[in-house]
Amino acid sequence: MRVLVIGRTGQISTELGARLPAAGHEGLALEAPELDLTSAASIAAAMAGFRPEAIINAAAYTAVDRAEDDRALAFAVNGTGPGLLGEAAARAGIPVVHYSTDYVFDGSKPTPYTEADAPNPVGAYGASKLEGEQRLHAAQPRSVTFRTAWVCSAHGNNFVKTMLRFGKERPELRVVADQQGAPTFADDLADAAIAILPKLVAAKAGEDCFGVFHLTGQPFTTWHGFAEAIFEGAAARGQPAPKVTAITTAEYPTRASRPANSRLDCSRAAAVLGIPAADWRAGLDRCLDALLSPRKDPTP
Repeated sequence: MRVLVIGRTGQISTELGARLPAAGHEGLALEAPELDLTSAASIAAAMAGFRPEAIINAAAYTAVDRAEDDRALAFAVNGTGPGLLGEAAARAGIPVVHYSTDYVFDGSKPTPYTEADAPNPVGAYGASKLEGEQRLHAAQPRSVTFRTAWVCSAHGNNFVKTMLRFGKERPELRVVADQQGAPTFADDLADAAIAILPKLVAAKAGEDCFGVFHLTGQPFTTWHGFAEAIFEGAAARGQPAPKVTAITTAEYPTRASRPANSRLDCSRAAAVLGIPAADWRAGLDRCLDALLSPRKDPTP
């Protein structure tokens, strides 16, 4: 199957680039300037040149704090872009897999969010991602959106790599302990998209495999708990393990508000798509192995 991946250097798109050929698919990953997600003409040109049978959108404006002051670009990439992709996919008769975020919710619910809960984003990033979901599904009903959270991998910028860097520089780190959620590893998210592609290509609009699904790791934890797990794994691999002190969100102010509750109920993805929430601790082990394990010298 020919799969057009929007994004090439991000965490999920990097994993897709490695995994699509291994699954027997021909993948083409494009990002600006080769493909401008905010330009219908640019999307059309890419579609005409590659003639994909499915699209996976792994591109996004993810600078949560900067989005508060750069709303136009955030909404262009995260809001308008998925709608344009949906329109192009609908014309070609092909499905789309898209990734969204826990930030579509305000984080005030005391229990995990389900897909039936009404979104209420409190910042520009979340609002732009919600608009993208809505535009995509309105334009191409044969689409799947995976809402996810706390994405990490051995690539790009993320919490794991930040903690490891700071852990080498400081004897103590102060990490927020009153925000709950679940780390999610990019390789698991890439595998989820690849696993459902054949089903989506064969399915017709209105079938239950389309729509919005929550997909994160499990079990739930806090940023502080996640940091402790990172340094436990780092120490087992001979790396520094600083003291991790729990603090409140109020002690770590940011430009944009973060949801206190980022816990997403992922039972629908398991029941409908056959994709259960993956154990993030296994993902963390894979990530730390990739980042910290000694590399063998090439054979002479």
